[in-house]
Amino acid sequence: MSPSPPLKSLNFLDGVKSACTGDPRTPFVLLGNFEVEDEWARDEVGLPTVGSSASAAIVNRMDEFALLLAGKGDCVVLKSAPDPGYLGYLEGLGLDLPEILVTDSHDPAHTVSADALLSPRLIGSLRQLAERGARLLPHGMSVLEDRLCELTGLTPALPPAALVKSVNSKIYSRRVADELGLPQATGWECETVDEFTAAAEEARASLAAGRRVGVKDAFGVSGKGIMVVEDERRLDQLVRMVARTAKRTGDPRISVVIEEWADKAVDLNYHFTVGRDGSVRFDFVKEALTERGVHKGHRIPARIPDEHTAEIERCATLIGARLAADGFHGVVGVDAIVTADGGLLPVLEINARNNMSTYQTSLQERFMRPGDVALARQYELSLTGAVPFTRLRARLGDLLFSTETGRGLLVNNFATVNAAITGEDAGRTRNGRLYGLLIAGSEAELTELDNAVAQSVQKESRSRV
Repeated sequence: MSPSPPLKSLNFLDGVKSACTGDPRTPFVLLGNFEVEDEWARDEVGLPTVGSSASAAIVNRMDEFALLLAGKGDCVVLKSAPDPGYLGYLEGLGLDLPEILVTDSHDPAHTVSADALLSPRLIGSLRQLAERGARLLPHGMSVLEDRLCELTGLTPALPPAALVKSVNSKIYSRRVADELGLPQATGWECETVDEFTAAAEEARASLAAGRRVGVKDAFGVSGKGIMVVEDERRLDQLVRMVARTAKRTGDPRISVVIEEWADKAVDLNYHFTVGRDGSVRFDFVKEALTERGVHKGHRIPARIPDEHTAEIERCATLIGARLAADGFHGVVGVDAIVTADGGLLPVLEINARNNMSTYQTSLQERFMRPGDVALARQYELSLTGAVPFTRLRARLGDLLFSTETGRGLLVNNFATVNAAITGEDAGRTRNGRLYGLLIAGSEAELTELDNAVAQSVQKESRSRV
């Protein structure tokens, strides 16, 4: 067998295939099981989280992002078939779409993995793909995807779920950063109630000095499982609550970190790929757009000094080698920040799974020209009925991306627009979300395009279907 080509010489997807399987020609079955952290956290003790069925329905339809990460010869598993008008739009851009398989039925509250496990017809189709050498590449590996591989005979492209879970803990992130000598916010890792109580006592000094502290679940995601504490009284309440829960359950475990809340100027996400052979390919760094800890998009390229970019690449190499030593291979995203004083904190948390930025990469390679700027963005809608893509396309008109101009909004997930709408709504208002990549030739053009798309989407919301 000939040696695999260097990761840096391959396009993004082929590089991931080579890193995970040793062969860039390996067919993938892609699975967008977003918020896999919820599954990792299932047996952990952390902070209480609150969610809604409507938001879960939208998050679970983010599975459609996998459609544009996959390549020709791959397969993607979705909760339902994409809107025909949306598929026509993508094909009109010249994209070679993968084979699409859908679950036998779907529950809006279920991830695509949970629905797939309850789909005998789909499982039969996946068994045929397994016989042809396909590998399963999920958003992240959990026990659900392990189980799906057992049922179908698919070989996972990622390591086993237990290992993947372990390297995705925020506790792991802090300890690796300490081990590698990388700067990070002052903080404490807590795996027992006693450790939490002791760490809270130390955190008092930060609060007394006027600094805030954040308490984070080890497997929290998208703003869930984070509590920002501004005074000692609130911290004392939290300590008492944790202690009472432990006494009631007889379980002394807890999986959280406590950190000083750093003053940030810019959120960043950088991305690299770790190969089975321990090689590390640095992929990119982007500005991350967040609102109250919740991801909202990316700005491409990141507007940071060259010295920060160089340091981020160095950190990616170090962290990637450390992950490889622990048995991990696959894509990794790391959250970082530029602080208000211009410094760099290169490790807020390590996400050894697909990131939102992962799903933009193939589109960037295909459609962004030298000197272009881009904004990965989500637009909120308020609807009283399902909107077909053809209607939205007519509404947006020439704001949509075209290959002729190389400019506009490239929609990379349409399923989330109608995800929260059911046949029983009867005119009730439901939220939807439109995701896209805005591509422009300058900052001014990008801002103008973003504003125009936002106004058009607002008009669609006001039209009330």
